[in-house]
Amino acid sequence: MPGKKSAQPFVVLVTCGSRTEARRIARRAVGRRLAACVNLLGNPVESVYRWQGKVESAREWLLILKTTRARLSGLEREIRSLHSYEVPEFIALPIGSGSGGYLAWLADSVRRQAAAEDQT
Repeated sequence: MPGKKSAQPFVVLVTCGSRTEARRIARRAVGRRLAACVNLLGNPVESVYRWQGKVESAREWLLILKTTRARLSGLEREIRSLHSYEVPEFIALPIGSGSGGYLAWLADSVRRQAAAEDQT
């Protein structure tokens, strides 16, 4: 039985180069129980960053994923496998507190179930 530490909730930020890619990652993460919920911002964000020595900018689609510590490494692997970027953003922020009911739902939603249910 997982301990409380493994059930600690996290918010994960991921940017994508297209809405199609963002939707694909969101559906896969939820379908495989790696995230309980993914919010896909409806409009692109403008990102300014340094890449290979130059200041660049791009329109990107922001995903906000909710998961637990126990599922973070699997979620990161899945995002890297689906993502088009050489170095995709993956920032995991612990959730310090929240609605008890919501956090219980989150933990239950990413708990591993029968193998057939994990396939998407």
